[in-house]
Amino acid sequence: MEMETEVPCDEFIFRSKLPDIHIPTHLPLHSYCFERLSPFKHRPCLINSTTGQTFTYADVELFARKVASGLYNLGVGHGHVIMLLLLNSPHFVFSFLGASYLGAIVTTANPFYTIAEVAKQATASNTSLIITHASFVDKVKDLATVNSVKVVLIDDEISPLSVDTADHFVRFSYLMNADENEIPPVTISTEDVVALPYSSGTTGPPKGVMLTHKSLVTNVAQLVDGENPNLYFHKEDVIACVCPLFHSYSLFTILLTGLRVGAATLIIHKFEIETMLALVQKHKVTVAPFVPPILQAIVKFQNLQEYDLSSIRMIMCGAAPLKKELEDAVRAKIPNATLGQAYGMTEAGPAVSMSLAFGKEAFEVKSGGCGTIVRNAEMKIVDPDTGISLRRNQVGEICIKGNQIMKGYLNDAEATERTIDERGWLHSGDIGYVDDDDELFIVDRLKEMIKYKGFQVAPAELEALLISHPFISDAALVPMKDEVAGEVPVAFVVKSQGFNISADEIMEYISSKVVYYKRIKRVFFVGSIPRTPSGKILRKDLRARLSCG
Repeated sequence: MEMETEVPCDEFIFRSKLPDIHIPTHLPLHSYCFERLSPFKHRPCLINSTTGQTFTYADVELFARKVASGLYNLGVGHGHVIMLLLLNSPHFVFSFLGASYLGAIVTTANPFYTIAEVAKQATASNTSLIITHASFVDKVKDLATVNSVKVVLIDDEISPLSVDTADHFVRFSYLMNADENEIPPVTISTEDVVALPYSSGTTGPPKGVMLTHKSLVTNVAQLVDGENPNLYFHKEDVIACVCPLFHSYSLFTILLTGLRVGAATLIIHKFEIETMLALVQKHKVTVAPFVPPILQAIVKFQNLQEYDLSSIRMIMCGAAPLKKELEDAVRAKIPNATLGQAYGMTEAGPAVSMSLAFGKEAFEVKSGGCGTIVRNAEMKIVDPDTGISLRRNQVGEICIKGNQIMKGYLNDAEATERTIDERGWLHSGDIGYVDDDDELFIVDRLKEMIKYKGFQVAPAELEALLISHPFISDAALVPMKDEVAGEVPVAFVVKSQGFNISADEIMEYISSKVVYYKRIKRVFFVGSIPRTPSGKILRKDLRARLSCG
């Protein structure tokens, strides 16, 4: 297949190295996930690492339908929004799939959000029901008592509730005891929204990303369907699900792909290094989808040799860039596993490209590369200033087109138009290039580029250099306003334990390795770098520190 196609408007389009496939976009998401149920129905589907309980595929399909019926009895119907405010648990899976049966929409939220953050998302999404833990009752109590939002608690006991508020809450067992045969007839269009995660997109506050049944069926199929899938999961695999399911990487790229192929998914409640390593050993995990902070913890864990990790055949890294130094360290620690990166964004379905080392017919891994774009999709690189389409090895903004991309932002036509242009191209806000072998490399975020006298400085490049220094364990770069240059790069640095290094030594170290406009102008020492659960640096928090002096 021709990888680069010149079209009349001088666009240079990049496609997958793998051929396009037929994708059953006529199916609603739950039907697609369970389409191959018959040969898998007695196989393990979900393993609850907390209790040791295993749910077969037949169990999961049954419980999803029971939850659908129970939700309907609580007033949830087609187009209604439910919020999952949950840590990783089987309840998350039953609820997500159950909502799909009804044609309802799931918005996912971080259970560690503040009361105000939960209320803001619930109001913006018009949430009518929330499923959460009893320990998070205080975060949703006002929504229940003042806004009449129904709340379902997954815990057996509702002990934290007072007599005055208990009537507003229901136990999850109510859903599980519903009659699965009483799901009402519902017509679901492939254009109906099924998932509503929140994302800041290329800029601005978080916005509801409308992902349709067609979006998610397409993206899962792009990865695991076909004779030679991009992501070779199979029914004998045990996939570790330790990344939070409220994040699109874990929910869509890990859980749904596992369901489609009949693999077993090990649900890990939350990340704790020793617990996770013990679970990998106990359950003989074969696929380990991680994020950089987890890989960093593994590499730095002193007693790693006490755990048998030889069952792992594949380590996927996504949600945030994986630096070469960490890549090399992971390969040294777990040499038998294939390690590669995936790149995506919530608005794109979410997977955009993936290392072909994960395929059934594996290609060689390129350090730092994110593989090629997924099948049945197109990608182009454009100059962020002129919009001109660029050729190979030219750095610009990554744009994606295909059935997997979002329908748009909920109730925000302006932001949607800024992100998806009139020709259907989704502008990612990420800066990268495609090399001679059609491998995608991410350079940085467009909105995070530092502009020094018109020159663009990529924070990720300088961060990689800083972390390569043995006296530095973590680092982040942000711009600081400068009257002459406009912006200058400044660094927040975490020193390695037991080592000392001065700000001057750090600035001299970087100066010896980069062109003059990339030199760091100031260094601030901190105890840790603020990050999202998926590992992305919270640069806005660091910029706020600068503004506060």
